Amino acid sequence: MKFGQHCVNNFRRRQGRLGDTWHLDEMFIRINGERQYLWCAVDQDGDVLNILVQSRRSKKTAKRFFRKLLKGQRYVPREIVTDKLKSNGAAKRQFMPSVEHHQDKGLNYRAEVSHQPTRQRERQIRRFKSAGHAQRFLSAHNPINYLFRVCRHLLKAAHYRLFRDRAFSTWREVTCVSSSA
Repeated sequence: MKFGQHCVNNFRRRQGRLGDTWHLDEMFIRINGERQYLWCAVDQDGDVLNILVQSRRSKKTAKRFFRKLLKGQRYVPREIVTDKLKSNGAAKRQFMPSVEHHQDKGLNYRAEVSHQPTRQRERQIRRFKSAGHAQRFLSAHNPINYLFRVCRHLLKAAHYRLFRDRAFSTWREVTCVSSSA
């Protein structure tokens, strides 16, 4: 809580413009025995754009998520891909009427895969204690997680080492840690 948001803001300033195809999805998480919904948006490369933890899965919540997503990105995508939830279509018509919209469960695999690190982390910390805790933690965790998660199986060893070196140098710059430490 002390430095997470500061680091995330620095990461977002450093990263360039993300992809122009956004995949949006929601998943449920249990917080104190109650079902909460984690709305998530990723680009075509799997980078998390934004998340939102809410207690409902309604048109009002979808509009709130789209508003927060557009405010954080400062540009509109070329196309969005969602599952067949009707509230996503209603929010898209209001906030992004000119954007191409695909509603298909098979096309939205990128967003489904992006939930795996969240589930792993949720198991490790033995559930979230409150919706605010989940929102703060996941907002900070996702950019840091994707900085160090390189698709190792797709790279040669030299390229993998190069990406890891870049990730650690970015981490040192953002957290203001000297390289001699």
